[in-house]
Amino acid sequence: MTDPLLAAAHVSFSYGPARAGRDVLDDVSVAVPRGAIVGLLGPNGSGKTTLLRILAGTLAPARGAVTLDGRPIAAMSRVELARRIAVVPQETHATFDFTALEIVLMGRYPHLGAFQLEGADDIRIARDALRATGTDAFEARAFATLSGGEKQRVVIAGALAQASDVLLLDEPTASLDIGYQFDIVDLLVRLNADRGTTMVVSTHDLNLAAALCGELVMIRDGAVIARGATADVLTPANVRALYGVEAEIGVHPRARHLTVTAIARAH
Repeated sequence: MTDPLLAAAHVSFSYGPARAGRDVLDDVSVAVPRGAIVGLLGPNGSGKTTLLRILAGTLAPARGAVTLDGRPIAAMSRVELARRIAVVPQETHATFDFTALEIVLMGRYPHLGAFQLEGADDIRIARDALRATGTDAFEARAFATLSGGEKQRVVIAGALAQASDVLLLDEPTASLDIGYQFDIVDLLVRLNADRGTTMVVSTHDLNLAAALCGELVMIRDGAVIARGATADVLTPANVRALYGVEAEIGVHPRARHLTVTAIARAH
């Protein structure tokens, strides 16, 4: 196996003395191959979002290290890191009445010098990102007037405009209706295929993970309980261990990927 593009090695983290004696993450290791889509699965409070923030460099682990192309991200400047890693949060709220194009142009900030304004090349890159996400028709629309699915696609366009190697996505389909969920999955699959974008997706949606991710990491109570190829990891025994739920899992003949049907609480 080639060296991973992004990796966390034996990472532990606690939010402070109020939680003394209990790490939010405990000796977690994750390897993300270049060009892969890796899913982080786990129940609420399992440590998924914390791990995503550590991978992004916005939180520093108490123990362990994160590397990008073999280089510790702790040794990288914030601007350098922002040029390599883009984050798509679960929800984005614009403080001011920005247009969709202005939201996407924010992704160009790591590439601008001090007091430098966006130029023609930056606007071209932003418009290319809007086209890639199917949101170019919203260019002049106020971001606040867009639907949840439209906002999420614009935010992903901003991450693309950032021209980063890695996208980290936190619950990218949370609170979206099923139609927009399909749109986001299709978009991410296409971006991965067309651009080779490496992705880490934090979710507790097992069917989203089955449709999107080639590899999975299952986290419960801050520890990894399973990792590997989706077909190997997404099993009834692992779902029971992760969520305390009995589930049936099989390849759907039309979807052509694993699907998960929850049956009942495990006893």
